[in-house]
Amino acid sequence: MIIGVLALQGDTREHLHALAELDVIARPVRRPDELDSVDALIIPGGESTAMSKLAIEFGMTEPLRKRIGGGMPTYGSCAGMIMLAGSILDGRADQVPFGGIDMTVRRNAFGRQVDSFEGTVDISDIDGGPFSAVFIRAPWVEEVGPDVRVLGRVSGRSGPSGEAARAGLSTGSAAGRIVAVRQQHLLATAFHPELTGDLRVHRYFVEMAREAGQTTEG
Repeated sequence: MIIGVLALQGDTREHLHALAELDVIARPVRRPDELDSVDALIIPGGESTAMSKLAIEFGMTEPLRKRIGGGMPTYGSCAGMIMLAGSILDGRADQVPFGGIDMTVRRNAFGRQVDSFEGTVDISDIDGGPFSAVFIRAPWVEEVGPDVRVLGRVSGRSGPSGEAARAGLSTGSAAGRIVAVRQQHLLATAFHPELTGDLRVHRYFVEMAREAGQTTEG
């Protein structure tokens, strides 16, 4: 099994390193022929509007939509969550997501770069206790469709800062926000597990991909 990491923009290297730690064959993906060579894909964190523009320039938007819609296991973190959404709030008019998950995502929901924080997240299906999750200009999920499972919500926050503090965003208002979801072969988190050294989300996705491959072969 080969897992690709979309390498148009964002923290591709960190995801490749996490997969290498799990002894998974991984490679960067920038062009349609590289996409054809992988069995699953990670869409990294970064800047979703830049990612959207570069996907169009590299001729990747439609191939990605086709593979994702066709059952390719795909995991999106932060900007990747936005790109997997069916609907985006506070996005640019020219922003084109890849879609796949029946959810509405609010872009930069927790604030700007200065409002980055670490919070506690419990994720269903993953043992080992809560995650210390890093949120950087993070989205959250406003609503989900009937086929989407909510896997995680913010349960704690280190404290507001920057514009979030001035706007009165507190631990209480952040708590309970949806930040991890799954719909069949698709997984998305609003936070960056690749930045923490905690490999449990990546391991979970690798198992998802392996199970999908076994189902296809069967």
